[in-house]
Amino acid sequence: MKKSPLVILFLTVLLDLIGFGIVLPLLPTYAKQLGATPTMIGLIAAIYSSMQFIFSPIWGKLSDKIGRRPVMLSSILLAAASYTFFSQAVSIPLLILARALSGIGSANISAAQASITDLTDAKTRSGAMGMLGAAFGIGFIIGPLIGGVLMTNYGISMVGIFAAALNSINFLLAVFFLPESNPHAVSIKSLLDRNKTSDQSDKNTSLSQKVAAYAETVRSAFSSRPVALLMIINYIYSLAIVNMQVSAILLWSEFYHTTEQQVGYLFAYVGFISVIVQGGMLPKLTRKLGEHKLMVFGHVASFIGVFFIPFVPQNALFTLGLVILLFFSIGTSLVNPLNISMISLYSYRQKQGQIMGFAQSVNALARIMGPFSGSILYGIDHRYPYYLAGALTVIGTFISMTLSKYDMAVPEPTTAPAE
Repeated sequence: MKKSPLVILFLTVLLDLIGFGIVLPLLPTYAKQLGATPTMIGLIAAIYSSMQFIFSPIWGKLSDKIGRRPVMLSSILLAAASYTFFSQAVSIPLLILARALSGIGSANISAAQASITDLTDAKTRSGAMGMLGAAFGIGFIIGPLIGGVLMTNYGISMVGIFAAALNSINFLLAVFFLPESNPHAVSIKSLLDRNKTSDQSDKNTSLSQKVAAYAETVRSAFSSRPVALLMIINYIYSLAIVNMQVSAILLWSEFYHTTEQQVGYLFAYVGFISVIVQGGMLPKLTRKLGEHKLMVFGHVASFIGVFFIPFVPQNALFTLGLVILLFFSIGTSLVNPLNISMISLYSYRQKQGQIMGFAQSVNALARIMGPFSGSILYGIDHRYPYYLAGALTVIGTFISMTLSKYDMAVPEPTTAPAE
């Protein structure tokens, strides 16, 4: 396992996610201040994931062709631009535009995951994915704390400026230190030259070729039953978590009267537990118990962590509420990295970027639906989003239990997968 490139990749993703964590907890309340209805809040949250749904497979497939590094650089630069727009988002249309650009930029996680598959083997991949998950956790520790302080003392404009500056620094660091991990990548110049030599008939059929290429990616992603089951888990689990996250920010603000800084503390607490589990415990737990058992346990912990949130007494949010969030943190820290790692281990090596991109696209589709379901159900009854989230984690538990009968080994196609 090549540690040095993984450390650099971890740092690059970490800085990206700190910027994400700075903005995320503030969005529902800020959108509400701009006059957004619950449904509109869901739309603002969903536009970000909609862009991820569209661009994750594009970034992933592009990283298979031209390499992980240029994809990461381009997307980080775009993320910096999106936060600059966010700093000036004084109306709902501008806020939607800023979140759309941010969604395109943050879709680079598929390229980052593909880089990990380049640099690891079957024995070390779950641990490396856990380290990537730890970057999410650290982002949710540092980001919300910074965002809460900036919002309270300087306003939303400074929040966007700080996040943009952070991503700009990240871009410069990536330019000088982020290596290329894809040994099969071709230069952008070679790719452009190849496109110039294409005949007119190729151009006339470009749309059908793109449709066929996407269909091939879907076919590859569902090339085996365990991959299909993991994609289903990916969708319903993400739907459960996002459904809960959007409504929880409103719940804490309206029913528990928390400030932006206190919401930041809660996110930081969840992130702190995630770092401990994913960064320190997951590799050891995987070696001792295996991915299949941990996946089931993660779903059970997640059920406790999402279903009981609205039943915490008003004066016990920072006591009993923290116990509930402990289960939530443990559950998400296990399920998310294990799901991606297992999808990778069951998929063809030749198309890791595409498969990771499609997995992120499935995840983004759930993140499109989650804000709508969470905000709409919350408007009906503040407990309903958590009922749905609990039911989805129960379904995921039963699906996870069926995965144990499949041996984990990266399959090799009898012929090279079609381009």
